[in-house]
Amino acid sequence: MEKIPMTAAGYTALQDELKQRQQVERPRIIQQITDARTHGDLSENAEYHAAKEAQSHNEGRIAELEDKLARAEIIDVSKLSGDTVKFGATVTLVDEDTEEKRVWQIVGEPEADAKAGRISITSPLARALVGKKKGAQVEVVTPSGAKAYEVLKVEWR
Repeated sequence: MEKIPMTAAGYTALQDELKQRQQVERPRIIQQITDARTHGDLSENAEYHAAKEAQSHNEGRIAELEDKLARAEIIDVSKLSGDTVKFGATVTLVDEDTEEKRVWQIVGEPEADAKAGRISITSPLARALVGKKKGAQVEVVTPSGAKAYEVLKVEWR
């Protein structure tokens, strides 16, 4: 069973989602199924079929969350340090073509969210950054072509 690295915040977020799905969504969907059953013939009951599909989706996500939480390896980023990029590091990059600065935290797959500035340790950019230090040049092949970055800062938050 392969461990899944994640931060304490990512672990907590998964726990919260699991609790929401088990304690709020599951009873709500069961009530929808019960209500839909009272409407007669189940073979032509769209409400019933929609509720059963929602139940299937919810139960699948619950199983996925339980699996991820069971395999989680929580890494306390506040105890990490150093000047080399690794899991948990917050890295400030500058695009060498556009001079645009971006800040990324390298996190586990379940908690990655590009809009929030968190990228997965398995992403092409993170894999290119791991092991680099401040001032290093990094080239990453993206769907839109190769991008060149310079590492401006490596922090631990």
